Amino acid sequence: MPDQIAFDFANWSCPLPLKDYPTIVMGHGGGGKLGNELVEHLFLPAFHNPALQNLGDAATFTLGSGRLAMSTDSFVVQPLFFPGGSIGELAVNGTVNDLAVSGAEPKFLSVSYILEEGFPLVHLAAIVDAMARAAAAAGVQIVTGDTKVVERGHGDGCYINTAGVGLVRSGINVGPACAKPGDAVIVSGTLGDHGMAIMSVREGLEFESPIRSDCAALNGMIGSVLDVAGVAVHAMRDPTRGGLASILNEIAQASGVGVLLDEASLPVRPEVQAACELLGLDPVYVANEGKAVFIVAPEAADSVLCLLGAHPLGQDAALIGHITAEHPRMLVARTMLGANRVIPMQIGEQLPRIC
Repeated sequence: MPDQIAFDFANWSCPLPLKDYPTIVMGHGGGGKLGNELVEHLFLPAFHNPALQNLGDAATFTLGSGRLAMSTDSFVVQPLFFPGGSIGELAVNGTVNDLAVSGAEPKFLSVSYILEEGFPLVHLAAIVDAMARAAAAAGVQIVTGDTKVVERGHGDGCYINTAGVGLVRSGINVGPACAKPGDAVIVSGTLGDHGMAIMSVREGLEFESPIRSDCAALNGMIGSVLDVAGVAVHAMRDPTRGGLASILNEIAQASGVGVLLDEASLPVRPEVQAACELLGLDPVYVANEGKAVFIVAPEAADSVLCLLGAHPLGQDAALIGHITAEHPRMLVARTMLGANRVIPMQIGEQLPRIC
């Protein structure tokens, strides 16, 4: 190993399983325990600063007289086009949603394309057109970007990176560490639609009702909730990689609280449930790209549910559990049989390359 990239792993304080993986594996990018430990024990010590420490979907910081939010994300989904969308819509909506669940109004995006030599120009044009339409629908502007090309066989067609900037609403302070015992846990719609749409294409699965991705920009819906509920909203997340289970485990850890789910209340479409059973997957771990989870004060739960139900993207919203002082830093589900089961953070990921 050249001297300039030598690194002393012996001084790492990281626990297992990270030390058991001397090379990167797919699970490091899956939104599970491996990825979280990579962040905690490699990236955070190297880049430590107050804005990064929050570990929300976007960093928030003060600049001049205002508060800004900034987020970045990379998209490597396969296939590039899937029922309900494409990598283009996914790239715009994913970053818009990261800003929105951080309490910000998304304003500007950047986009970078990494293209493989030989990639059909007609496919790139379709992706660019999808991004333009998604940005217009979300009310954001793509204001800067970059393009790189790699040799044939080195890029898998097209990868996209987006970054976004938004204005944080005055008086709003939401984050993974803000959940309180007694808070209600609300999800804006059905779980697992995006991940199962991708997998149904990959596996050639056909169902009586086709599974479509839920890919959508949520800033309008979230804005309507904040307009009414305001400071009663303590935390918001979009359950993408790792699904509902990962983001609720992260909130439990960051806030030092327990999360108790009512399994019977989890909204899952029958065709998605059937696909999950066929593939041996649990819907709480499957990715979503058009859903938000709200942690709200108990007195605001009914009004938030009403607001969501009145919005086209929130018509399947459900109260699925609450925050508790019991079993701190753990996610527990009350099963349909009346027993409790712990839902841990997964080591890696069930479904690679779904966003």
